Amino acid sequence: MAERELRGRQHERAVLDQQVEAARQGRSAALVLRGEAGAGKSALLDTLTAGIGGCQVARTVGIESEMELAYAGLYQLCRPFLDRMDRLAQPQHDALGIAFGRLSGPAPDRFLIGLAVLNLLSEAATDQPVLCVVDDAQWLDLMSARILAFVARRLEAESVVIVFAVRDGDDHEFTGFDELELRGLDDADARALLDSVLPGPVDPRVRDRIVAETHGNPLALLELPRAWTAAELADGLRGTTLAGQIEDSFVRRLEVLPAETRMLLLVAAAEPLGDATLLWRAVEHLGLDGDPAAAIESGLITFGQQIVFRHPLVRSAAYRTATTQDRQAVHQALADATDPDVDPDRRAWHRAQATVRPDEDVAAELERSAQRAQARGGFYSAAAFLERSAELTPDPGRRARRTLAAAVAKRSSGALESAAELLRAVNAGPPDALRTAEAERLRGQIALDQGHAREAAHRLLDAARQLESHDHDRARAAYLEAMSAAIWASGPDAPGILAYAAAEVPADPPADDLLQALALRFTRGYPAAAPHLTKALDQAGRPSENSGIVAMEVWDYEAALELALRQERTARANGALVQLQFALNFRANLLSVTGDLETASRLVEEDADIASATGNPSIGSGRLLLEAYRGNETTARDLIDAALRRATDRSQGRMAAFATYTNAVLHNGLGRYDVAKDAALQVFEQDVLGYGVLVAGELAEAASRTGDTKLVESILAWLTERTTATPTNWGRGIEARTRALLSADETAYQQSIEYLGKTALRVETARSRLLYGEWLRREGRRVDAREQLRMAHEELEATGLEAFAERARHELLATGETVRKRRPDTLSDLTAQETQIAGLARDGLTNPEIAAQLFISPRTVEWHLRKTFSKLGITSRRQLRNALARSN
Repeated sequence: MAERELRGRQHERAVLDQQVEAARQGRSAALVLRGEAGAGKSALLDTLTAGIGGCQVARTVGIESEMELAYAGLYQLCRPFLDRMDRLAQPQHDALGIAFGRLSGPAPDRFLIGLAVLNLLSEAATDQPVLCVVDDAQWLDLMSARILAFVARRLEAESVVIVFAVRDGDDHEFTGFDELELRGLDDADARALLDSVLPGPVDPRVRDRIVAETHGNPLALLELPRAWTAAELADGLRGTTLAGQIEDSFVRRLEVLPAETRMLLLVAAAEPLGDATLLWRAVEHLGLDGDPAAAIESGLITFGQQIVFRHPLVRSAAYRTATTQDRQAVHQALADATDPDVDPDRRAWHRAQATVRPDEDVAAELERSAQRAQARGGFYSAAAFLERSAELTPDPGRRARRTLAAAVAKRSSGALESAAELLRAVNAGPPDALRTAEAERLRGQIALDQGHAREAAHRLLDAARQLESHDHDRARAAYLEAMSAAIWASGPDAPGILAYAAAEVPADPPADDLLQALALRFTRGYPAAAPHLTKALDQAGRPSENSGIVAMEVWDYEAALELALRQERTARANGALVQLQFALNFRANLLSVTGDLETASRLVEEDADIASATGNPSIGSGRLLLEAYRGNETTARDLIDAALRRATDRSQGRMAAFATYTNAVLHNGLGRYDVAKDAALQVFEQDVLGYGVLVAGELAEAASRTGDTKLVESILAWLTERTTATPTNWGRGIEARTRALLSADETAYQQSIEYLGKTALRVETARSRLLYGEWLRREGRRVDAREQLRMAHEELEATGLEAFAERARHELLATGETVRKRRPDTLSDLTAQETQIAGLARDGLTNPEIAAQLFISPRTVEWHLRKTFSKLGITSRRQLRNALARSN
């Protein structure tokens, strides 16, 4: 039968064979096989896996009734390789073990699970190439689908091929991959296939009409003649879709079977595992005789160790046409046949399907299943369990509580609209002040997730006020979330949001140093808040974005960098890629100010890689500052404009402020001081938390160059207030530089260089030398000016700040010194990823460490290093440092 169904599939089979052959040569690939129901996707995959040699095959099938069971499809695919789990790095080993219920521990991030699966497949492929076949991928449970999509996007050099078969018209996670579309057979092959199953001679015109109306769909050509009379076939296919017509043909074949046989098929349809032992136990519970002869003779199902339907539409037809009472009886029998210790969640789900009336015992069992799913990181499954649990809960108050829990799980899974919809049902429950407050907090969290920071701040503040009389810990958390939302919202569209949020925090807030410090900052000003901000920073335990912002606010560069590193390490260890993207951009911006644009660029590339792998947007702030510092005007302008549009659309004033700040940096470098002043002043006047330290120096320089003395005076007063409260070398260096710009005080220039020279901020030190040298030249002191300008030019050119270096070069030329432009490097043509990997290898990281950091496999790292060595003309890691230094 397989050969008959594969008429006209030579091209598609050749494409699949090429992918497998590439895997044998050490490459990897992911392919989506797309076609309508009955196009022959499963048959094509069957012939591929049956005829393959020299490869390991892993296969899983998405089943519609299993979509609520977390990791069901993933487990089936990984099961042949689980004996290799001990070879994974410990965080990956634990994440996969928890996901599959083999270990207990904190719920793992899905991307850490994805990295574990990637390396598990890569490890298996060290013996033989691995072919992974995922049939009916549109019906995978959400966690399995997302993780396998992540893995497929990271494949490169592991000798692994993944083929996803998906049905046309169904939503799925597998977008952006190469696709192979399985169309209907051509007329000749379709006629030949139809002739092979027709019961007798048929008028050629009828045959041609069937071929035309089935569009060459192989399953339709095979199945419709078995169930339809010649007259019906001659009348044509009308009234439903082709898939509907095929399913109806299966229904006809089912209808003629004995009642007990139909019941047997219903049990098989309701039991998605295809577990023969479980099926026969359920049949026994139902009191059926269990004779499968008629079912086997029908050709609709095969029995063995696994129960397999002729096609998923047979399963659908068997289940859909059964009465409600029969379906409930079958699910109850399957629940009774399922071991509650071995598979409690599947048992709970069958019990729920067997129940119509509210039943607290079943609802409670579903709630326990949800807890287990959440513990494994299966939030979407947990939400499904909780939603059904709520439906079956008799008590209205408990029903509302479980509905709220389902909404929380939906939000954790990323299903934000569904979570918001469930919250409407929460409101319909009996009055409960605590539940109402928690529901409002969740609305605020959802608004923030959706990018509506201003709305989120208001909702979270309202929730925090309501929570104060019920739970101080939750109230404190809600106030902090509100402040975070206000921080993101603060900007030109919401200039007073932070002050409003701070004023709403009670005078004696629930104990939290950071919350109190932030509230003081926007109610009583910087001097009053500074000691509290510093104390909160000193006592910061777990790193967070807010603590990093506070470190910047108090001019503590070292603390900010340490917090960024800790946040990055924590995110990597947990596989929390969204948090990692923020941490990477934060550290990239900090490193850019030190002049380490190479490392900053590597971090920015990693942000882009993660965005590509996960489908999440890139954060992008690191790239903005990099391009502004480099003076790449066209690229920087495009990025800044795009960031401003995105920030405006999402009411993210903080992002808009950062983009505007980078515009000031860009134009100061280009010597367009009027544009730089306008941009810097806009940010300065908004008083954006943590950005004053960045923008004050830009504004002072631009204002002095445009002759705005009053503005420079106001900036100096602002700086003096802050350096008095928090006297750091960074702050004092910028204050001294601003004083020098205002009063032409040579000592102030020298103090600025001295203070900044004690920090890691090479860019700021070089810019102070540039400004000092420019002043000396204007004073006619050419020899002194050359000394400062030469040092500034060398530092700015070495760090890659090309526009600022060009300013220094022009000033040197004006002193009579000859300075050549730096020639562009042509030594190597490393790709961005090769540069990333080479830099990490130069820094001493092993291949597995590099792989874990970049969310790729060690074999991909090895492959890229071989190419890099060839391009650089080296043979070992020891030579990387000098080779990369030459190429920069």
